[in-house]
Amino acid sequence: MLETVAIWGITAKSVSSVMLIWAVYSQYIPRHVRSQMEIYFYKLLGWLSFYVHIKFTEHTEEGLKRSENYNAIRNYLSTNTAARAQRLKANESKNSKSLVLSMDDHEEVEDMFNGVKVKWYSNVKVTETQSNYGRNNSYERRFFTLTFHRRHRGMIIDTYITHVLREGKAIGVSNRERKLYTNNSSSEWYPWMSGKWSNVPFHHPATFETLAMDPEKKERIKKDLVKFSKGKDYYKKVGKAWKRGYLLFGPPGTGKSTMISAIANFLDYDVYDLELTTVKDNSELKKLLLETQAKSIVVIEDIDCSLDLTGQRKTKKEEDEEEDKEKKKEKKKEDEKKSKVTLSGLLNSIDGLWSACSDEKIIIFTTNFVDKLDPALIRRGRMDNHIEMSYCRFEAFKVLAKNYLEIESHELYGEIERLLEETDMSPADVAETLMPKSDEEDADVCIKRLVKTVEEEKAKAKKLAEEEEKSKAEKEEKRKKKKKEEEADNKKTEEDEKKVKGSKVNGDLSEKNGTN
Repeated sequence: MLETVAIWGITAKSVSSVMLIWAVYSQYIPRHVRSQMEIYFYKLLGWLSFYVHIKFTEHTEEGLKRSENYNAIRNYLSTNTAARAQRLKANESKNSKSLVLSMDDHEEVEDMFNGVKVKWYSNVKVTETQSNYGRNNSYERRFFTLTFHRRHRGMIIDTYITHVLREGKAIGVSNRERKLYTNNSSSEWYPWMSGKWSNVPFHHPATFETLAMDPEKKERIKKDLVKFSKGKDYYKKVGKAWKRGYLLFGPPGTGKSTMISAIANFLDYDVYDLELTTVKDNSELKKLLLETQAKSIVVIEDIDCSLDLTGQRKTKKEEDEEEDKEKKKEKKKEDEKKSKVTLSGLLNSIDGLWSACSDEKIIIFTTNFVDKLDPALIRRGRMDNHIEMSYCRFEAFKVLAKNYLEIESHELYGEIERLLEETDMSPADVAETLMPKSDEEDADVCIKRLVKTVEEEKAKAKKLAEEEEKSKAEKEEKRKKKKKEEEADNKKTEEDEKKVKGSKVNGDLSEKNGTN
C-alpha cells in the first residue's frame, strides 16, 4: 500500500515538474529559438530511432490544391483498417441506408502487408493567424503519417505505398457519389469547413430523354459530349487542355438549367455552381477553380448578371475619364465590399495557363442576352459549342406530352403544331400547362387546356405587336413633325439673318454716302 502511494507521489511530482518546465519553455523561450531546438531534437530522435515516418498532407505545400494521394489513403484506411480504430467518424454512404466509418483525428491504426506491420496516424494541426483587421483566424491542416521499421524501407516505398494508392483510388471510384458544389464566400471560411466549396448530393432527375428539345439537336449534343469524354489522348496530341466550353443562351424558361443537369447525368460528372459575386478577386477565383476535381462541370449561370462582364473592355484612360476623384472617394468603401473579379481575370482562369491544371472538365455559361456579352468571353476556344435554347416547338412538345401525360398522339396534335409554330411559348410554360392539377384531370383535359392557353398567348402577342406597331408609327409621325418644325425654324432663322445682314449693309452704305 505504501509502495503504491509512493509511486503515485513520484508520478505526480514528475508530471508537475514537466508541466512547469513546458510552461517556462513556451512562455520565455523565443519562438525562433524554440524552432531551432525542435529541429535538433527531432534530429536526435532520428539518430536514436529505428523507425521511418512518411507524411501525407491533405493539400499541397502551397495549399492551392487538394492532394489526390491523401484522398486515396483515406479511402484505403476507411475500408481496410478503420474497423480496428478506437475513435471513428461516421458519414452517410452513397445510398444513405448505411454508415461509412473512417478514422477520427489523432487516431492510430495498424496494417499488415506481406508480413510487415506498419502504423498509420491521423493528425490535424491548427494554425492561428491574425488578419489585418485584428480578427483571429484558425486553419486546420490534416495529414496522415505512415510509420515502419527502417529495415523495410525499400519494400514499403516501392510496393506498399503503391498498393495503398491503387486500392484507395479504386475504392473512391466505386464509392463515388456525384455532388453539387457551391463556393463559400472568403469571409465565411471557418475552421470546420473542409475547403472553399460546400456540397450536397446531386440527385437531379433530368436526362436527355426527358429534355424538351428537338431530337436531332439532342443527338448532336450527346455525340459531342461522348467525343469529349473519350478525348484524353486526342487533346494531348493537338496540344490543348482537356476541357470544353458550352454557351447556353435563350429566353427564360427554355431549359438551360435542365440542360446542365442532363449533361451531368449523361457523363456522370459533378457540378460546381460558381457564384462570381462572392469571389473577392482574380487570385481567389484561380484558387477556387484549382480545387475543382476532374470529371466535373463548372457552371456560371446568368453570366450577364454576375459581374460587369458585358460590352467591350475599356482602356485605363477611358476609365479615369469616367470617374472623377470625388466619386472615387465616395465609392471606395463600397468597392472594397464588391467582387473585384475582372473580365481579364475570368478569361485567364478558364482559358489561360491555369486552365490546364486539371483535366476532363466542362465549363458552361448561361445567359438570357447573348448580345450583351463581350465577344472575347464567348469566342470559339473558350465557349466551343454555342447552344441556343429556343421556345417550345412541336418536337419539344411531344417530349413534354410523353413525360407529363404518357401519350404519344392526340386528335389535337395538328392544331397544337400549328399554334406552336406561330406562337413563342417557353417549354416551362408548356410543361406547367400540361401538368394535371388534380386526380380528376386526364390527358384530354390537359391537352385542351394547352390549346386554349396557346391561343390566348397568340392573341396577346398579336395585340402587343399591334400596340408596338402603333407606338412605332406614332413615334415616326412625331419625328417627322418635329423635323418639319425644325426645318421651318431653321428657314425662318436664315431669313431673319439675311434681313439683319441686309439692314447692316444698307446702313453701312448710307454712312459712307454721308461721309462723302
